[in-house]
Amino acid sequence: MLSLDSLGNVMNFREECQQLLDQYVSFYRKGDAAGCASVYSLEAELYSPFGRPAIGRQAIEATHKEWVEDGAENKKINVLSAGHSDDLGWCIARFSEGTTGSGSSMNILARQPDGSWAITHCSLNET
Repeated sequence: MLSLDSLGNVMNFREECQQLLDQYVSFYRKGDAAGCASVYSLEAELYSPFGRPAIGRQAIEATHKEWVEDGAENKKINVLSAGHSDDLGWCIARFSEGTTGSGSSMNILARQPDGSWAITHCSLNET
């Protein structure tokens, strides 16, 4: 299945991951915890040195409610590498939040019934 960007150009998987994480960053900068959680699958798992594990989209949203309160207008995420086979994929990304910190994340993604990708497992690592 080929994915297209907003201009109708074919995207590679790394670009698809970057687009998904750019969407996440946009929600984060707006303080939209529900939007942040929407890039995760319903049963996703989030592991972070910044808090307890969050299992399920509701828990991920609750975690993000705390995180976005601190503000993150400088948040950035850049995909370093990515790959997939059929409906399962992964990406490694670097994140920074200005004075809050920086680190890397390992994300496992699964293709959803509508053809989009969602994060099923995320491990954040502080630098």
